[in-house]
Amino acid sequence: MSVLSNFFNKERKEDLDKGLEKTKTGFFENISRAVAGKSKVDEEVLDSLEEVLIASDVGVDTTIKIIERIEARVARDKYVNTSELNEILRDEIVQMLTENNTEDMDDYDLPSEERPCVILVVGVNGVGKTTTIGKLASQYHNKGLYVILGAADTFRAAAVDQLKIWSERVGCGFYSKGMHTDPAAVAYETVKYGIKQGAGVIIIDTAGRLHTKVGLMNELSKINRSIGKALGGAPHEVLLVLDASTGQNAVEQAKHFTKATDVTSLALTKLDGTAKGGVVIGITDEFKIPIKYIGVGEKIHHLQIFNKREFVDSFFKQSS
Repeated sequence: MSVLSNFFNKERKEDLDKGLEKTKTGFFENISRAVAGKSKVDEEVLDSLEEVLIASDVGVDTTIKIIERIEARVARDKYVNTSELNEILRDEIVQMLTENNTEDMDDYDLPSEERPCVILVVGVNGVGKTTTIGKLASQYHNKGLYVILGAADTFRAAAVDQLKIWSERVGCGFYSKGMHTDPAAVAYETVKYGIKQGAGVIIIDTAGRLHTKVGLMNELSKINRSIGKALGGAPHEVLLVLDASTGQNAVEQAKHFTKATDVTSLALTKLDGTAKGGVVIGITDEFKIPIKYIGVGEKIHHLQIFNKREFVDSFFKQSS
């Protein structure tokens, strides 16, 4: 590994540590209270741990799974010190993320070798969807790929304008038909335009309103079909963007969107602004959809590739 690679890896880990600081602080304070005065992991400690995990927004079902795994380990090993609890928790969470199809990437890898590779991005307004698109576009642009952004969120003028600003900032292509046009038509024409322009990557933004479940399903299904008509096999990825700081509300959003379209990967933003980073664990466990990116700050490089071992190591790394 080169000196430059080592530098960027170190910087990435430092950003991750800093981004998870609020979550870690509350988590370890609560864990310390849960084991205070105890030398071994018993039923009382496990009850307290359950409360800590739920308070960190890991989610009830996922928390129960984790507690059951630890109970099995305690029964098998007969005696488990409270000092070992953090290490056991770390092991079980890594194992859970592995079981839930989350694979570690080394780089901003595209989901398909086909060119153009089409990525459809979904999520409610305000979660950082358009910003995530801009940051991804920058990463692909830096890899030498010609990127085109498609403004299929035609419901809000701000969404079209924001995406255009990102395209100019990154130096990539942009396609729009303005406001109040058919989003499916915009998606179709963006793909056709991208093919004609020789694009390597096409990223399409969509409206994020959960106005009605039926409306959402119909609109996203229509957009998907239109993209498939423009290019067989596309979209190659449907990326759902969720705001980690909303905790269990993000889980509810995921329920709606996974019913409306075939979500293939997740991006969790604003981890640096919340003490409820445990939602990362709960969401991937409930939906069995791999987390691909996490947001740990406002700068472009703060949209990080999700590495489960790095995340868990940082989650359990106590501040000095």
